[in-house]
Amino acid sequence: MKRIASLLAATTMLVSPAAAEMLDVEKDELKFGFIKLTDMAPLAVAYEKGYFEDEGLFVTLEAQANWKVLLDGVISGTLDGAHMLAGQPLAATIGFGTEAHIVTPFSMDLNGNGITVSNEIWSQMKQHVPADADGKPIHPISAAALKPVVDAYKDQGKPFNMGMVFPVSTHNYELRYWLAAGGLEPGYYSSENVTGQIGADVLLSVTPPPQMPATMEAGTIYGYCVGEPWNQQAVFKGIGVPVITDYELWKNNPEKVFGLSAEFQQENPNTTIAITKALIRAAIWLDENDNANRPEAVEILSRSEYVGADYEVIANSMTGTFEYEKGDKREVPDFNVFFRYNATYPFYSDAVWYLTQMRRWGQISEAKPDSWYDEVAKSVYKPDIYLQAAKMLVEEGLANEADFPWQSDGYKAATPAEDVIDGIAYDGKQPNAYLDSLPIGLKGDQVVDGNQVKG
Repeated sequence: MKRIASLLAATTMLVSPAAAEMLDVEKDELKFGFIKLTDMAPLAVAYEKGYFEDEGLFVTLEAQANWKVLLDGVISGTLDGAHMLAGQPLAATIGFGTEAHIVTPFSMDLNGNGITVSNEIWSQMKQHVPADADGKPIHPISAAALKPVVDAYKDQGKPFNMGMVFPVSTHNYELRYWLAAGGLEPGYYSSENVTGQIGADVLLSVTPPPQMPATMEAGTIYGYCVGEPWNQQAVFKGIGVPVITDYELWKNNPEKVFGLSAEFQQENPNTTIAITKALIRAAIWLDENDNANRPEAVEILSRSEYVGADYEVIANSMTGTFEYEKGDKREVPDFNVFFRYNATYPFYSDAVWYLTQMRRWGQISEAKPDSWYDEVAKSVYKPDIYLQAAKMLVEEGLANEADFPWQSDGYKAATPAEDVIDGIAYDGKQPNAYLDSLPIGLKGDQVVDGNQVKG
């Protein structure tokens, strides 16, 4: 019935001025993949609110087992597009892991992740964490509080294991960033050793997001970095404590993207614009009126076909709060951002940051000039497609002209030092200078040779 109603609505639109903007899409039946995380919300909302159908698109959404299966689906064409880790299109395009040219016309969100440790580790960390007058931990919590715990494990000859979701995930880079900012070595990659554990104080390994809490509860890992709702799930189950959100790590950091193969985009340019229009509308809906629609979004996401976690668990972060220790719930209105602050615009500077982290930890094995970072960013991130979609929505009265960065050169203003946990500013136009400013990690001509950093 919903589809029939949407089709009738679309027919009615044909007599309106907006009808002139209906794109002649090359492919109207599409299948998109996603992982069960709250930041897949723009896809679910675009589907449930009929925004895809308004563009003449008949979409099937399909949960994927893991990030590799999802990427392989987009490359093979069994999926037309997907909710992706921002590092995936970049890594594939430069040939780290799977090689394929993937592009993104749409960034899905800002923030949305956290780092959680087990109750046992938290009890050992807590004595090193400053407290306020009420005895509550002062946030953000530095990994410097974890360092004595890790050192004690090393002294006992015990490895300290933590989980992240994928080698090119934001979560891997955020966990590494937090550890390094606290003086802990998160380990390096080399072409011969892709574990990422060369020289590591903390051994990071891949765990699929929904399995994080159970894996930690079993003692296989002592903590993890993941998106919601899997940090709040640990609180609800009483098995762990989120110690920091990525908003506290790097204010308004980029998160997921919507990825398509370059071949799909080139063969289906109108379809790509139509998809982007629907996703922009969904993002606007998610953030409009000070997040007034978030309770409805939480209800949608809690359904088994989407995230499938309890309403209360998803609502804990999606509605502007975040619970750390049980009962320590704090206001974090920007924990999930889907449209504010130009969240959906695919900035080249976001792409460059991911590339710097790949270089920092050895996934990019040799030094590259600044121009290389710019070229790769521009081959993957497609703000021109995004702005075409935005322009059409403005003309149709479905978006406000003031909400889009029409004059941007694709680079955000530098992130100020006070917005990052280690007090180090980030300027996407100067990637090598940025790498040189980070105390831990590869810089200049350094390479990983065997088990050592040389150069």
